[in-house]
Amino acid sequence: MAKKAQQGGAPEWLVTFADLMSLLVCFFVLIISFSIQDKQKLQVVAGSMREAFGVKENSKRTGIIEIEGIPVREYIKDISQVPVELDSDFAKERHEKKRQQGPEANTHNTAEAEIEVPRQFATAAASLRQAWQEMPEITEISNNIILEETEDGLNILLVDQDGRSMFPEGSKYPYELTRRLIAKMAPVLAKMPNRIQITGHTTTGSNSVDSSYTSWELSADRANAARQILAEYGIPADRFFAVVGKADTEPLFPNDPFLASNRRIGILLMAEAPPLPPGHNP
Repeated sequence: MAKKAQQGGAPEWLVTFADLMSLLVCFFVLIISFSIQDKQKLQVVAGSMREAFGVKENSKRTGIIEIEGIPVREYIKDISQVPVELDSDFAKERHEKKRQQGPEANTHNTAEAEIEVPRQFATAAASLRQAWQEMPEITEISNNIILEETEDGLNILLVDQDGRSMFPEGSKYPYELTRRLIAKMAPVLAKMPNRIQITGHTTTGSNSVDSSYTSWELSADRANAARQILAEYGIPADRFFAVVGKADTEPLFPNDPFLASNRRIGILLMAEAPPLPPGHNP
């Protein structure tokens, strides 16, 4: 009876056939995997294995992505695994950013990335936002404030909105809320070394009771009023570069020069090196 029970199982050839099918499935999975491979990752793995077993190339490609087994870099670096013969006998100093070190090395034109100024502006913008958040009433005029970084520097715009102005109609004196808003800026701007330019703008067709008092005078007086507030709260007089009134010559929305948002005060933290004191010899 035991012998008959053993004969009732699967035949031996079927077990061998099942093993063969399993191997074929694995084989086809490998084929599919290699057919959709990521060449860059494969080269990184291959390069890493070559380095692990001591197989090294003479030099490596320069660039943000180096394909000879070096992981992706966030900066450009010149890599060489063998010493490079440098013509440094004629140079007074080495410049690691250039491979040639001849007499012309002292006049190399490699420029450092200028990240300090944008970082200062980002810090100033964050400090201004934090200072304004301490004013509960700032929510009312949050849409009237625009911070933008331009080629000229950090520009702080106090812009009129429909139904909510920063200055009374035709007046050079700001509302009390506008005054407190500008005063809150002064301690932050005082910590920066950059000079400040203040520009006033009006809309087209601004009405005035006095015909001799035009948009030119109004825009200039509003800019100067902003300067006076900043000076009152700690900005030194020598930090102001210019106070300008441009009337309606530079609308924020040229397609609609009558729009209320064209009335604005621009306080520009200039992107420039601070002026040297008199008599300074670098």
